[in-house]
Amino acid sequence: MENLIFASFVLPRKSSETNALLLAESIRAFAGALSHTPIWYLVPKYQDPPSQALRDRLRALEVTLTPFKPDYEVPSFPFIDKVVTASAAESMVGGHTRLLVWLDSNTLFLHEPTALLIPDGKNLGFRPVHHTLIGSRFDEALDPFWTRIYHACHVPPDRVFPMMTHVDNTRIRPYINTGLLVTRPETGLLQAWRDTFFAVYQDPAFQDLYQQDERYRIFMHQAMLTGVILSTLAPTALHELPPTYNYPLHLYAQDSTDHRPSSLDELVTFRHEGFYEDSEWIRKMPANEALKNWIANRLL
Repeated sequence: MENLIFASFVLPRKSSETNALLLAESIRAFAGALSHTPIWYLVPKYQDPPSQALRDRLRALEVTLTPFKPDYEVPSFPFIDKVVTASAAESMVGGHTRLLVWLDSNTLFLHEPTALLIPDGKNLGFRPVHHTLIGSRFDEALDPFWTRIYHACHVPPDRVFPMMTHVDNTRIRPYINTGLLVTRPETGLLQAWRDTFFAVYQDPAFQDLYQQDERYRIFMHQAMLTGVILSTLAPTALHELPPTYNYPLHLYAQDSTDHRPSSLDELVTFRHEGFYEDSEWIRKMPANEALKNWIANRLL
């Protein structure tokens, strides 16, 4: 059995394929003792397959491409592919690994991610959301959206605790970013996320809330994961990863915290929103020239 498996998913579009390639390349190059860890990419069979060029490059990196087809219809809804593929990954790796690291493919590794080897007794490694947006401030009453989330997920009141957002440094109730999760597959957490999401996301009460603020619809997947985590795991089973993990490069200019890096080289992993699509990215990226050249040489 492996200690850890990295997992993500790839969709048949240029940005998704480029992201998936950069993620795999960065793990193999910079993850230190974890650089040879298995990488599994799920390929939804309700989508077209990835390009041959990507498949060839991932094969050279010893990435396992795993096609799968859910036994249920996958509707059109923001980030629903993430809910479906994360739960499928958890099911597939069961019995193969002690830890599953679920990653959004728009992630790059820059150093050995030792903190992903979460301690015994912890069942989830996570980072809070990047910034507040629809988050619930800890010193304010629950709004109707979060009240509905807590009700749908059966969240016990004594499991609610404060955490700080990543870049705007706001004290909020738990609101966990879905782009980096360390789980123990036997908990079934990600499958519970899928089941609960599909059971309630079309509920009329939520539909009304989506009409009031489109962001509720966009971030429903993330809020629902948070509710499932709070209902499934005690706070003592949660392990907050350091702010050098899952850092949002696309929000660098908005970062008002003391841990804002002077350079990406200080980070272990960072997230992005397709920085390479900006023709000026090499000039704008706060990183050393060697890293910029490394990235430029690996773009699709």
